[in-house]
Amino acid sequence: MTVRAYLGAKYYEDHRNRRDIEILSNLLKKNGIETICIARDIEQWGNTQLPSKELMQRTFYEIEHSDIVILEMSEKGVGLGIEAGYAYAKGKTIVVLIKEGKELSNTMQGVASIVISYRDPEEINLSINNQLIKQNPQTVISG
Repeated sequence: MTVRAYLGAKYYEDHRNRRDIEILSNLLKKNGIETICIARDIEQWGNTQLPSKELMQRTFYEIEHSDIVILEMSEKGVGLGIEAGYAYAKGKTIVVLIKEGKELSNTMQGVASIVISYRDPEEINLSINNQLIKQNPQTVISG
């Protein structure tokens, strides 16, 4: 059974985190988790521009139609907070990824089901599956 995950990350117009998003997506896919990422799949790395209201509606739709929500929180962003709040309100499992040495807000810690700390996206231990997530809320996994 494939798990569908909404993958959120800080948005940059120059897509400087594109490599990290692609690495994360590939690792997740190898672990049976298909991802939807707005910047990659909907906006096609800047080739499609959606009006703000439509962008948020599409984001909420994708979160609702995902099994879990994975948020890369190494860089703070208002959009990530909105996504986390919406996912939490919808009862979604929220997996937070954060680079070692970065600070995660108390609010985000409060809504996260799992927090995974890592040095490099290629090193993330993505032993994420439905049972792990459901059995271990508020788990912290390193590297």
